[in-house]
Amino acid sequence: MNLDNLFAVHTSLLELAIRGSVMHLLLLAALRVLVRRHVGSMSLMDLLLMVLIADAAQNAMATDYRSITEGVVLCGTLIGWNYFLDWLAYRSPFVQRLLEPAPLPVVRDGKFLRRNMRQEFITEDELRGQLREKGVDSIDDAQLVCIESDGGISVRLRGQRAR
Repeated sequence: MNLDNLFAVHTSLLELAIRGSVMHLLLLAALRVLVRRHVGSMSLMDLLLMVLIADAAQNAMATDYRSITEGVVLCGTLIGWNYFLDWLAYRSPFVQRLLEPAPLPVVRDGKFLRRNMRQEFITEDELRGQLREKGVDSIDDAQLVCIESDGGISVRLRGQRAR
C-alpha cells in the first residue's frame, strides 16, 4: 500500500470546496421547489430523480466532468424531465396511470387478499403492524386497506364513508 497515493491531492482543495458548495446549493434550491408537494413521502419518480441526481452531482463535484457547468446542465436536465413528467401526469390521467401505480387492495371486508399481498411481498404480520399503527386493532374492522402509490397504507373502516 502506498500511503502517498492514498492521501495525495490531485485537484485544488479550493476547487473541490467550490464545486461541492455550488452543487449543494443548486440541488437544495431545486429539490426544495420540486419535492415539496409530497408531504412526508416521495413518489417513485422523485426517488429515481434523487438517485440519478446523486450520480450526476457526484461527477460534477469529483471533477469527472471538465466543469461544474456540465454537472449543472446534467442535473438541470434530470430535474426538467422530472418536472415535465409530473406536469404531464397532472394533465393526463393516462400518463398518470403509466407513471404511478393504482392503489392495490390488500384487505377487503376484513379478509386478506393474499395474491395482492404476495405481489407486494408484504406478510400478514407486517400488514397487521401497519394497521395497528393506524389504530386498527382487528382486521375484521377494516372494510378496505390499500397500498398507495407512495408505499403508504390507507384504511377505510367498516361503517365509514368513502372520502
